[in-house]
Amino acid sequence: MPRHRIYSTSFASVYPHYVTKAEKKGRTKAELDEIISWLTGYDADGLERVLDDKTDFETFFAEAPRMNPAR
Repeated sequence: MPRHRIYSTSFASVYPHYVTKAEKKGRTKAELDEIISWLTGYDADGLERVLDDKTDFETFFAEAPRMNPAR
């Protein structure tokens, strides 16, 4: 089975769309970041680094500091 293209897509290229969707639903970027942190364990600096480095989704999740077991 071929690997899905989302794995090679950079998290940074999709993140602005997540922000836009959250804001359309009356939520804030800070709330989105809090949810991402809850899910993955990335702190603000770690998330910023992932965005700056244009880390792909596969690496984003594989290197997540602390995936939440309640996800």
